[in-house]
Amino acid sequence: MTIVELWQFLWPILVLVGFIIAGYALRIVLSVYVAKLTRKTKTKVDDIILEAVKTPIVVIFLIIGINFALSEATKIPQLAQSLPLILQYLPLISSVLVTLIGAVATARIVTEILKHYGIAHPNLKSLVPFFSKLTNILVYFVAFILILNALGINVTALVAGLGIGGIAIAFALQETLSQLFAGMYIMTDRPVREGDYIELESGQKGYVEKIGWRSTRIRELPNNIIVVPNSKLAGAIVTNYYLPEPEMACLVQVGVSYNSDLEKVERVTIDVGRQVLKKVTGGVPEFDPFIRYHTFDDFSINFTVILRVKEFVDKYLITHEFIKELHKRYKQEGIEIPFPIRTVYMRK
Repeated sequence: MTIVELWQFLWPILVLVGFIIAGYALRIVLSVYVAKLTRKTKTKVDDIILEAVKTPIVVIFLIIGINFALSEATKIPQLAQSLPLILQYLPLISSVLVTLIGAVATARIVTEILKHYGIAHPNLKSLVPFFSKLTNILVYFVAFILILNALGINVTALVAGLGIGGIAIAFALQETLSQLFAGMYIMTDRPVREGDYIELESGQKGYVEKIGWRSTRIRELPNNIIVVPNSKLAGAIVTNYYLPEPEMACLVQVGVSYNSDLEKVERVTIDVGRQVLKKVTGGVPEFDPFIRYHTFDDFSINFTVILRVKEFVDKYLITHEFIKELHKRYKQEGIEIPFPIRTVYMRK
């Protein structure tokens, strides 16, 4: 084999190797030098894009190198008859591969950007899975259309048919879409959040277990699940006991005899409240309880004791323990909690 023939065989290989080296060299430049610049920027979007395109660039250079190498290989007499058939379909195969690589890279970039914004904005975090799936579907659908077009298939009728079908589906799923948009409103505006304890205007109470795209699940204290359509929840009057914070006041109604020393009653009651908040789980130990007299009732002077608990359900145990301790202390102090009394005067 002469030097010229040997060169003819080696040249396509060198072309392919050169493109591979060029691809890896560009990747190194992106990983080292461009990455330094992106790390200095405030946004993380450029870092995400850079990370997503490094590997696809090497693959694209490999595909281009194969094209050029095979084109050069046709100049070799021994391969001149067999390669033209491969070269006939090579551009089409290359176009399909580049389209798929671009779709994968684009889908990855969009997904990572959505995850980044979901972390930066917690109120949008619950929307990330849905929009990630939606954008991936759109990206791969566009890639599918481009591949069909590259294969010479007329996609105009297909796109028109899908558009008409989409309108028909939208009408058929009108109720479902209404629930979907209501769910998006709840997730973005966040009047209720997963884990919150809420009360519906119907009087039902419970923890928000899950906010889905069609309905929201609320777990009552007896461990029952209430399923509320999102459109109903979005339009309802809801009391959220976790906003602006879970910690809340706990009000206990008490009545004492008219013969009681009200100053002593106040002092004793507050002392009992302090002790209960410090020793019972769910109380806010640093809170200083207080009372407010408010009613001269038929047989008692009534007042409200204001305690503080860490969250709504803690008030049940705090109230329970407070009433027990207060009853015991009132007995020790000689403070009377009167039962209903009616005095009847008889005239002769």
